[in-house]
Amino acid sequence: MKKKWNPIPVPHRTVPEPQGQDLDFVNIVYSHLVHSDWEKLNSLITHLTPFRVKHVLLKLQKDYVISLEFFNWVHTHKPSSHTLETHSMILHILTKNKKFKSAESILKGILVSGSIDLPSRLFDAVLYSYRMCDSSSRVFDSLFKTYAHMKKFRNATDVFCQMKDYGFLPTVESCNKYISSLLDLNRVDIALAFYKEMRRCRISPNVYTLNMVIGAFCKSGKLENAVEVFKEMEHMGFNPSIASYNTLIAGYCNKGLLSSAVKLKNSMGKDSLQPNVITFNTLIYGFCKEGKLHEANKMLSEMKSMNVTPNIVTYNTLINGFSQTGNSEMGGRLYEEMVRNGIKADILTYNALILGLCKVGKTKKAAYLVKDLDKGNLVPNASTFSALITGQCVRKNSENAFQLYKSMIKSGCHPNKHTFQMLISTFCENEDFDGAIQIMQEMLERCMSLDTGILSELYSGLCRCGEDQLAMKLLKEMEIRCLLPEGFDKARTINSKPENHDKDIGDNT
Repeated sequence: MKKKWNPIPVPHRTVPEPQGQDLDFVNIVYSHLVHSDWEKLNSLITHLTPFRVKHVLLKLQKDYVISLEFFNWVHTHKPSSHTLETHSMILHILTKNKKFKSAESILKGILVSGSIDLPSRLFDAVLYSYRMCDSSSRVFDSLFKTYAHMKKFRNATDVFCQMKDYGFLPTVESCNKYISSLLDLNRVDIALAFYKEMRRCRISPNVYTLNMVIGAFCKSGKLENAVEVFKEMEHMGFNPSIASYNTLIAGYCNKGLLSSAVKLKNSMGKDSLQPNVITFNTLIYGFCKEGKLHEANKMLSEMKSMNVTPNIVTYNTLINGFSQTGNSEMGGRLYEEMVRNGIKADILTYNALILGLCKVGKTKKAAYLVKDLDKGNLVPNASTFSALITGQCVRKNSENAFQLYKSMIKSGCHPNKHTFQMLISTFCENEDFDGAIQIMQEMLERCMSLDTGILSELYSGLCRCGEDQLAMKLLKEMEIRCLLPEGFDKARTINSKPENHDKDIGDNT
């Protein structure tokens, strides 16, 4: 049996009624405000107190425009007359009149400059003035949503729990903002746990909520759960949107389940939907990632036949896919088609084309493309340099590769592990172990580890050249920095005889 929800009654607090001079002051200020007589109001600034400000706001609360003008006027001329209670009053006035953006702006102003205990004091101030201002539950919803916007998740969670204690629940829109903010920071588990709590509290999700949940399950590798939510949508009275389909298609593609992804795309018609450019781009990327370039190209043809216009992402994905396999010719054809269709190439396009040429050793053609970057106001980045270094490594030209590496560093680009390893491997093949060690040292400075095969290649080469002590020193330094690759058999490598080194290299490369 489900536990009955027994909310705590909202406390009813009051402020003492103004008497004597306080009452006169409140009435005079109210009259000036109603008549927009700001000049007379300015003469009363020195006599403002938090008590008087509270009563002016209570008297004005039916007119949110004048209330906000007065609140801002006090904030500008005598901010010391504002307290958490006066802030909570304006929040009640604004949210009761559905001026949520203004309320959120005031909340952000309070929270940005607040102390550690402010969130709990702020909730209490809003709670205790709730009945006094005849407020609406949306005031707590605004507080919850503001914390979500500001990515203050612990505070948002606390408010959610406190709201429930007093019988209030946030709107689905605010819950969506909270889930969205969590997913932006990859807090997938917390987002899914919150969704479960939403359902337990009977906060009805909408399509946007369910799309995020499908995406969260896909991201955490729980594809079967994502499929379950997708199927549940219909039972909950919702038709899946194009975003629902695209999210689940992406989930299938990330798992390499391409036939399921295509099948889902083909079923869109039952919900009166047509695949869009995102659908096709997702599938094309999935096929390229698996090296199924023929199928990726077929997707491009289907896309065109359905009058879905390919965009730069479509072409870049395909060009990169073909380039990765060294098919620079097909990459070039796609580039020409892209230009004919009036799509301007970006740095990703050029990098993919350059890589395709460099993979097959066409370094001169690649160099011409680099010169074209200036014409398009594009600047070479780390991927550009890495592609060019690949070309020189393919040609076994370690000296040129090293010069490109130096240019890369000089231009402020950071090599990745793959670039470093290509350089080391090429130096080792050319038996230039001084160069290999220099690159290795720079890897160590960046706390990067070598793959087992490359490390064995370098170690074996050094031993063949009689540099056993240097090889041991490198291994020791890697061990001290905890950078020895997983699975690297240090004992076997150290004890291996020089005559077996050639065999070791062959086994590991």
